[in-house]
Amino acid sequence: MKTSFRIYIVLAFLIYSCSSADKGYTWKTKEVMVSAYNSTKGQTDGQPNIAAWGDTLKPDQKSIAVSRDLIPLGFNYNTQVKIDGLEGIYLVKDKMHYRWRNKIDVYMGLDVQKARDWGRKKLKVQYRVKKDSIDNE
Repeated sequence: MKTSFRIYIVLAFLIYSCSSADKGYTWKTKEVMVSAYNSTKGQTDGQPNIAAWGDTLKPDQKSIAVSRDLIPLGFNYNTQVKIDGLEGIYLVKDKMHYRWRNKIDVYMGLDVQKARDWGRKKLKVQYRVKKDSIDNE
């Protein structure tokens, strides 16, 4: 009986902590152009696996690069992003060149064919931002 009670307490704590973790955040939706990129020398400047904020990208990592016009909207460093058609949550780890607007690049490691197969798509993405202190939903 003591073991089942402990399991109940742990589960209750986990459920509470997971639900309270989102209290200060909300998910917003934005339609953007989504393409893919790789960490190859031909596609990047300098060190191909070093992102704009200094992170070292790893091939199995779920990360994205964002056009700089999206950063003031909430696509900041390490922002969580859900992309239609892709499983899981991606983190903003890289910034794109200033010429790009309303665009996200999904990091696909060294798999150039996978990136080509993905192509370019206009998709809705969801991104997690802190709730505004004035706009308490």
